[in-house]
Amino acid sequence: MEPLFFPHNPQFWFETLRTFGHIAYGGADFGEAAVTCQRITEGDYDSWHDEWLATADRVAAEGRASLADGHRISARDAFLRASNYYRNAEFFLHGDAADPRIQHAYDASVACFHQAAALFTPAIEPVEIPYEGTVLPGYLYRVDDSGTARPTVIMFNGFDGTVEEMHFFGAAAAVERGYTVLTFDGPGQPGTRHHQGLTFRPDWENVVGPVLDHAFARPEVDPARIALLGNSMGGLLAPRAAAFDHRLAALIALDGVYDLGDISTSSIPLDRAEAERRLRADHDPELDAAMETAMAASPMLHWAIHHGMYAMGVDTPRAFGAAYLDYHLRDGIAEKITCPTLVCAGADDGFFHGQPELLYEHLTCPKTLLEFTAEQGAEAHCQAGAQRLAYARVYDWLDDVMAEQA
Repeated sequence: MEPLFFPHNPQFWFETLRTFGHIAYGGADFGEAAVTCQRITEGDYDSWHDEWLATADRVAAEGRASLADGHRISARDAFLRASNYYRNAEFFLHGDAADPRIQHAYDASVACFHQAAALFTPAIEPVEIPYEGTVLPGYLYRVDDSGTARPTVIMFNGFDGTVEEMHFFGAAAAVERGYTVLTFDGPGQPGTRHHQGLTFRPDWENVVGPVLDHAFARPEVDPARIALLGNSMGGLLAPRAAAFDHRLAALIALDGVYDLGDISTSSIPLDRAEAERRLRADHDPELDAAMETAMAASPMLHWAIHHGMYAMGVDTPRAFGAAYLDYHLRDGIAEKITCPTLVCAGADDGFFHGQPELLYEHLTCPKTLLEFTAEQGAEAHCQAGAQRLAYARVYDWLDDVMAEQA
């Protein structure tokens, strides 16, 4: 798809497309998003923050006014959009973890989502899932108030997205189809990174395990029919968890990822072993300089490395590249997955191109590869901009899998 905005900055355009995609489940309105983009200076992170914050503030005020006048649906819809716009506002600021604008916009995003959540019927319940002496923030979605045990989807976001964003990235679509949904932020994701300082860890089975324990205690959850959905980088983390925790009835990798080491070594003109050695070395000024040059030439790489340093809790671009080496499904890990697995793939994925096919190739469980194309308008990473199509196909697959296990 040709960019409608920011033609010279693929990262700004992808984040805009991501926002447009959330229109499908109430996370944006086209006119609001379009006029905001028209005010933004391409490539300018401060301008991006300021304009999305201004839009978020205005829409949140609309929500408060509607609520004060007793218009609950209008208030709910406004708070949902404002939550997403606040998420946008702080998205590019993580190169300076101490920037106070990050916390302000993030907390406003969560607060607006909580206000919206309370206005759904039934209400979306904020939850705190016990985890290693602290908690993982999340939400429980119920189909109704009957307490009936239903097939359930546990889902989480990826490298840079929030648990609140999962409302638009699969939660609302699942509830429409009769699923109980439990969403959460794990270590390194915004809810734990911003407030608890937790950073990513590769052994995600030790994250999903406590979440499954929490789900089993919920009467709305059918413990025999639980699917795990991982979005974006979650397309690696969810399969990693499923490889070692076999309590799952189904797995969805949206999109699939097999080896993040492929990403961090691909731009280094050396064989894989030597590239890994240099990334892990205590001192390599030549590679450090090369990475800085590459970041200066690529807006997408510049943002990804700065955010990755923040999310992984490391101090240099090379240390981030080295951290990525630990995130993989090689050495027989993918082959340990036993439940039916859906691997999604976008034909023009700007982040993980080719990775879904690698994951699919290594799976030995019942498996399906679901490909999305440019002709469908769904070729982007995680099918951004095509959520209605994507989740129709994903949940049709899951409906069939769950029906077989009923």
